[in-house]
Amino acid sequence: MTEPYEYVPHRLLRRRVRDIASGTEGELMAVINENVSDTGIERWMKLAYIRGASGREFTTAADNVEPAHDQPQAGRRRREPGSA
Repeated sequence: MTEPYEYVPHRLLRRRVRDIASGTEGELMAVINENVSDTGIERWMKLAYIRGASGREFTTAADNVEPAHDQPQAGRRRREPGSA
């Protein structure tokens, strides 16, 4: 019997990404080749696990993942006029 899944390397792991199907952004936690069939016939699919801002993970097809280019700059804040 084969494993029902296997981890797949991906260039965007641990980076901020966008799911093009839903527009939702988050951190790519894993890409896994999974048997998604609930019948006796195997059907394998590469699923991306993305952790959203709420901390909950969701899945999408790995082909739907793209880098999120409009990432906020960590530690940078715009100064208010008149502040030192």
